[in-house]
Amino acid sequence: MALRRRAAVLGKPIAHSLSPVIHTAGYAAAGLTGWSYTRIECAAAELPDLVAGLGPEWAGLSVTMPGKEAALAVAEAASPVAAAVGAANTLVRRPDGSWYADNTDVAGMVQVLTDAGVSAGATVTVLGAGGTARAALAAAAQLACSSVTVVARRAEAVDELRPVADALGVALAPAQWTDAPRLFSTSDVVVSTVPKGVADPLAGVVTWRSGTVLFDALYDPWPTPLAAAAEAAGLRVVSGLDLLLAQAVGQFEQFTGVPAPRAAMAAALTAARAG
Repeated sequence: MALRRRAAVLGKPIAHSLSPVIHTAGYAAAGLTGWSYTRIECAAAELPDLVAGLGPEWAGLSVTMPGKEAALAVAEAASPVAAAVGAANTLVRRPDGSWYADNTDVAGMVQVLTDAGVSAGATVTVLGAGGTARAALAAAAQLACSSVTVVARRAEAVDELRPVADALGVALAPAQWTDAPRLFSTSDVVVSTVPKGVADPLAGVVTWRSGTVLFDALYDPWPTPLAAAAEAAGLRVVSGLDLLLAQAVGQFEQFTGVPAPRAAMAAALTAARAG
């Protein structure tokens, strides 16, 4: 009988999460018959007690909002990138029973941007200054981008990102919301991390430059008006769904120790979205 191993995604709300679809398809394709992956509704304040109570069969946890900072705090050790970003979306059970924190959002973002043709040293503009913007700064650092312009509605929000940028060795340039159309039209990469609807008014006022890559962290609804405008202008556009798959691949490999069957995981995600 195969050894029972468990993993789950934690967050609140969590019923909408497609992570079980991706990971379960991966287990099936990799022949990991003793593995299961579920959703657990968990607020940030509840995360420490929940993690402390998990048995030895638990191999890993995916962590989504609002628990990423709490996940980093419960781990005995963390990857340099998770420590620099100040948040973890991945908790891996080590042989001694302790938890190791990582942030596969960063590697996932690097992967999807590289696949879209982004090269080292690209000029980057980030729209928004929340948690996903932190991951965007780390991805820019790994892509050897020495400076990143952050467009936010509140100057204080950009100031809160400065310690992260300093830890990553990235120069942070603040910009006002009204600067967004000009910056979008002159950047190699535009990363939109704002909630649904916030960037919609920009869609009709940007004159896109050929060769710019847009990464819009949303995927429901899709395409967003901003993504649709960029696609109509002939740009390469990647979505939060691309990142969801890429970060899950990294988690799968850390949880299981085997190569992720990416094609099967991608096909399951596509089918779930179509359904």
